[in-house]
Amino acid sequence: MTQAGRQGSPRKRGQNSAQNNAGDFSSRGGAARGGAKGAPKSSQRKRGERPQPKGSSAAPFAGERFGRNLGPVRDGRKAPAPLPQHKPRTREEMNDDGVRLQKVMANAGVASRRVCEELIEQGRVEVNGQIVTELGTRVNPETDAIHVDGVRVVVNDHLVYMAFNKPRGVVSTMDDPEGRPCISDYLRAGTPERLFHVGRLDTNTEGLLLLTNDGELANRLSHPSYEVPKTYVVQVRGPMPHGIGAQLRRGVELEDGLAKVDSFKLVDSTPGFVLVEVVLHSGKNRIVRRMFDAVGFPVQRLVRAKIGPIGLGDQKQGTIRKLGKQEVGHLMAAVGL
Repeated sequence: MTQAGRQGSPRKRGQNSAQNNAGDFSSRGGAARGGAKGAPKSSQRKRGERPQPKGSSAAPFAGERFGRNLGPVRDGRKAPAPLPQHKPRTREEMNDDGVRLQKVMANAGVASRRVCEELIEQGRVEVNGQIVTELGTRVNPETDAIHVDGVRVVVNDHLVYMAFNKPRGVVSTMDDPEGRPCISDYLRAGTPERLFHVGRLDTNTEGLLLLTNDGELANRLSHPSYEVPKTYVVQVRGPMPHGIGAQLRRGVELEDGLAKVDSFKLVDSTPGFVLVEVVLHSGKNRIVRRMFDAVGFPVQRLVRAKIGPIGLGDQKQGTIRKLGKQEVGHLMAAVGL
């Protein structure tokens, strides 16, 4: 065969290799390197052109935001804005990956896996606001919001929720420049450094303070728009005439506006003092003391016994306990989480 004939027809062996490797992106054969030896110059990479990744065809996202975000911008242009966070996944997306819903619920302490399956089949479980009845549904415990009968299922183990029974004389801060006793003096070693205390109690007021590193929950519990009720036990000098409770429910005028209690109940009365339970959702500074001053009964002792669904119960003064997952779920439900 003449030299012209040899150049005009490709070698049969190379042709077979390209055909065999056409669908193999990891092959080191001629097709994976951009074509067999002797391919037209138009398919060769030009000088200064960025090479294609090995084992891939032409980049489908070249020049689009996906491609530009893969690496730094080198030509002096302003870097593109970061991609927005993902929205809650749809039910179809949940079934693609993740952990089975009943397993997540059981691990979170809702109930046994069998009972969790029954709750799902009964339509009592929501994921990201959607009722789920399929047992094969998978979820991402880190991002998906799971509710059972409207109560949030707590699955994030790195979040901490605690109840502190603050004694009288303790400052409601983590650190005090004057050296007075503060919350951190009662925390055990190993407790996360950054904890939020939900609201405050003045130094002479005792009772419940919630501590957490869940910033969103702390903000909602403290924000007046969520109107989380707080229960106080108030000791005043007795006897107390009839009509004081009705007056506090109607409201008393203070220097910063009208203030009133949601409920008023007489707990105990003995010669010399009276115990009263009041519930209110106002978070104004020293609101209970100022209201009782306004009706002529200065507070002798004040204890906050409850915040929303969380109460002190028989917790000893000066102790800190970890809230159970069901308690946290009810607390979250109180503020729409």
